[in-house]
Amino acid sequence: MENKVLAIVDGREIKESDVFSLMQNLGQRGAQFRSPYGQKQLLNEIIAQELLYSEALENGFDKEESFVVVLEQMKKSLLMQYAANKLMTSVSVDDEEVRAYFEANKSIFAQPKTVAASHILVDSEEEALKILDEINNGLDFSDAARKYSKCPSKDSGGALGEFSQGKMVPEFEQAAFSMEPGEISKPVQTQFGYHIIKVDQVNEAKESSFEEVKDEVKNQCLFNKQQEVYIEKQEELKKKYSVEILD
Repeated sequence: MENKVLAIVDGREIKESDVFSLMQNLGQRGAQFRSPYGQKQLLNEIIAQELLYSEALENGFDKEESFVVVLEQMKKSLLMQYAANKLMTSVSVDDEEVRAYFEANKSIFAQPKTVAASHILVDSEEEALKILDEINNGLDFSDAARKYSKCPSKDSGGALGEFSQGKMVPEFEQAAFSMEPGEISKPVQTQFGYHIIKVDQVNEAKESSFEEVKDEVKNQCLFNKQQEVYIEKQEELKKKYSVEILD
């Protein structure tokens, strides 16, 4: 694909790739510059920066002491990052290592118990008991949630989806994880008010197969090995270069 030259500033070419690179560096904000007008704005910004660069060179800013100090600090920081990245990317794991790591750490990759639940949130226990009485007398739980709940989940009949332990406030979680599918709780008080909880589904904890979590296992195995290599490199370098820690 042709990388078209869009402008020349003081003998330096600005190409389409420079504009797209700037757009990418802007992250989500870059989307607003995808139009021809937006790309022209980016081109003008690159031109403005190049003009400043030319003037800085002409005025000898690159030789000023304060610039040289900052430049050396940046070079040091970049070089450290570059060296660390080279070390990390030199580490790899093979399928045998990944499989062995999984077999030794199956509990880490087990799927935890989860609950899918719905709830109705109100301000008082009295109100919750009245709603619970209506449900016990035939009012559908989701209809009751739409009618009475002050939680945004009321729009979906109170459905909260599936969650594992540690995702909800303790009082709510303790109740939900002690219930059976289809069971409706008595009012449960939390910092948000009073909840009537209905458990829609319970998924018991189970071991994952290797294939289900292979990518996760590989990433964790690689991370651990990289950490080991990093620590080993530190110890090696401490023997090579002097280190003095002062009080």
